[in-house]
Amino acid sequence: MAQRLLRIALLLTAAVAAGCGEPYDVVLAGGEVHDGSGGAPRLADVGVRDGRIATVGDLSGARAETRVDVSGLAVVPGFVDLHSHAVRGVLRHPLAENYLRQGVTTAMGGPDGGSPLPIGEWLAEFEAEGSAINMGLMVGHGTIRREVLGLEDRAPTEAELDEMRALVDQAMREGAYGLSTGLKYAPGTFAETEEVIELAKVAARYGGIHVSHMREEGLTLMDSVRETIRIGEEGGLPTQLTHHKVVGAPMWGQSTESLRLVDEAVARGVDVTIDQYPYTASSTGLTILFPGWSLAGGNDALLERLQDPETRERIRQEIKTNIEVDRGGGSPDNVQISRCEWDRSLEGKSMGDILRERGLESNPENGATLALELQEKGGFGGVFHAMHEDDVRRIMAHPRTMISSDGGVVAPGEGVPHPRNYGTFSRVLSLYVREAGLLSFEEAIRKMASFPAQRLSLEGRGMIEEGAIADIAVLDPATVEEHGEFGDPHHYSTGVQHVLVSGVFVLQDGEVTGARPGKALRLNTP
Repeated sequence: MAQRLLRIALLLTAAVAAGCGEPYDVVLAGGEVHDGSGGAPRLADVGVRDGRIATVGDLSGARAETRVDVSGLAVVPGFVDLHSHAVRGVLRHPLAENYLRQGVTTAMGGPDGGSPLPIGEWLAEFEAEGSAINMGLMVGHGTIRREVLGLEDRAPTEAELDEMRALVDQAMREGAYGLSTGLKYAPGTFAETEEVIELAKVAARYGGIHVSHMREEGLTLMDSVRETIRIGEEGGLPTQLTHHKVVGAPMWGQSTESLRLVDEAVARGVDVTIDQYPYTASSTGLTILFPGWSLAGGNDALLERLQDPETRERIRQEIKTNIEVDRGGGSPDNVQISRCEWDRSLEGKSMGDILRERGLESNPENGATLALELQEKGGFGGVFHAMHEDDVRRIMAHPRTMISSDGGVVAPGEGVPHPRNYGTFSRVLSLYVREAGLLSFEEAIRKMASFPAQRLSLEGRGMIEEGAIADIAVLDPATVEEHGEFGDPHHYSTGVQHVLVSGVFVLQDGEVTGARPGKALRLNTP
């Protein structure tokens, strides 16, 4: 009798453990579960209840509102894009389809020193509108500097620095995840390192991180790496080389040295990491070719400087050099126009194309003259082919590198943007995992999910484990694929079958559901 009662008790316990008592909202059945840690996968069912992962195990006997057979597919944590420009597009395109079809469930906005301000107002608007993805924000040093100093090329007074500190403090209290810098861009380029360190100390008090678009990524790259490390070391917070790259043929191969500097800093106790997008071209505005000093005061001041023949020639010569050895990749052919508000017919063309249409040779000399003319007409957003594949692979393989897109939420037909908007995460899994074998599938998932989630202190995200928030992607490792390319980017990735955000399907059976369960994320807030 006692043995019979014990057997009944064990069966009841097993039934409860399997969820027979209370149904799951969703069961993903029979998939290969990659928990995000980088360890080996296991065949298991994943049960979701109330927005969280309730069980990872055998749920063959469990009841579920929705049961999906995912056998033969990989069940992975939703990817975290920690360098995203989604702020620009997510309110217009809240379903973020280009992200969902890559398996991205969370984006961190406000990179490169530029962010909304106040942070709290934007997060509230995002929350009110609703989205298929989660979003958090960094606070931009450049935005804060512009608020206090405008575009002046000078150091702040102590009173102005206090005002900047107060703005960082406010942003951190409103939920910012840290301080982003864009020391290549105006007005960040006008700041001394010490100014950034003082603001980083404020972010540090709240447990924030510093993420830097470094001052230079070409000839003086190593000085910029040292500066980024110093900001973290003296600011007392984690620091990150964002979209780490090596720009310009004279520097190709020097990622060995930049990574050595990172390793040395880590060895002495500095918390420094890296993120990267998997392409040999960057994307930014035409003024990336202009000397920083020429941008002081903004575009109107630049246009006024260009009226002076001597100053104009000085600027032109520096642009010529940047075409030769830096972002220009050695030729105007390597600068492609992605967005041109004043003449859409130029989108997709290179500066070299424009020169040839005028009967001119495509060379740095003519390219520099053309750059001045195009900026005077309104400038453009461009794609700059100036990196080497060997450096991309070396940086990607480094254990302290995670994956980011430096893209955003876009929709087909809007300009001719960098294909990273549509394909970053799919490209890593198809090209660098499946074809090249540079990373294992497990390590790639870690670099795209748990590593960035941990770096940003995204509590409960980035892992497939009991109790975690149910941000989940289900994909086919054998077929996941990027389809966009330079000059023809507007193609969604394929191979991702299902995506859940907080336990709600936002992509189901390869179709966008229209659901908007995304959360506005705030540091130190569940």
